[in-house]
Amino acid sequence: KQWYQRKYGEFQTFQHYFKQINLRSSNTMADAEKGGIRASGQQKFEEPRFLEKSPGVCGSILIFLSILVCVIFFPLAPFFIIKVVQQYEKAVIFRLGCITKGGAAGPGLFTYLPCTDEIHVVDMRTISFDVPPQEILTKDSVTITVDAVVYFRIQDAVSSVCNVDNVKLATKLLAQTTLRNMLGTKSLAEILADREEISMAMQKILDEATDPWGVLVERVEVKDVRLPQNLQRAMAAEAEAHRDAKAKVIAAEGELNASKALKEAADVINDSPAALQLRYLQTLGTIAAERNSTILFPMPIDMMKAFADR
Repeated sequence: KQWYQRKYGEFQTFQHYFKQINLRSSNTMADAEKGGIRASGQQKFEEPRFLEKSPGVCGSILIFLSILVCVIFFPLAPFFIIKVVQQYEKAVIFRLGCITKGGAAGPGLFTYLPCTDEIHVVDMRTISFDVPPQEILTKDSVTITVDAVVYFRIQDAVSSVCNVDNVKLATKLLAQTTLRNMLGTKSLAEILADREEISMAMQKILDEATDPWGVLVERVEVKDVRLPQNLQRAMAAEAEAHRDAKAKVIAAEGELNASKALKEAADVINDSPAALQLRYLQTLGTIAAERNSTILFPMPIDMMKAFADR
């Protein structure tokens, strides 16, 4: 008991251990009855995706006859039983309708039986396609047109041939529906501001959905978001009004600061009468530097008052 407690610290007694075992076993059997999964104890077994089946008696006879024909026509047989696939390709071989042992063949040189084998060559390179423009009604009831581009590649050649009829077309159609469903739950402002997050979410959804097809979605990008013409004009007018209001506020703030500076300058000049004469001389120097033919001399108001009294 002490050894068991040192090894399994989560169980304090043997009775607690057996109680946990019985509880787990009952939960496993309940899940198996609901989901249709056969369980034995605590382990769950799933059927493999593709089972290796024996060709049977008739199949064995056909295979033997195919090999015999190749042996009889040996000088010409290598031209028909040897095939080469490129480095970026793999070949899925169906022998009497069943996948041969070892899965996909290639790249390089391999042999097959022309009479009983059927070959499907799969391109393993990255493939890109444009999602056609989709008219989408956003969450805030705005109709927009959005298109995107998807990059994917096939990582399991056998699954891409056996689990889907046309893997490229299926991925393209799934990308269209995913784009519509994703953007239909977003507002226009969210679509325009969070394009990168939308692309990442689409990539995750597509990758999970196409995993049984042996497809790996590498990248999804939203290319363009086109708005209706009337909405574009309304948004442009709104932006222009916002810029005008902001310009007026900035101009008013500039005038306020300038008036404060002028008031401070007037207070300084009022405290020192000589400062006004110095400022006058500085202004004359600025005017003379511009080579003007006419120079205006300001006349003090006090002198005008003296003439007015006389």
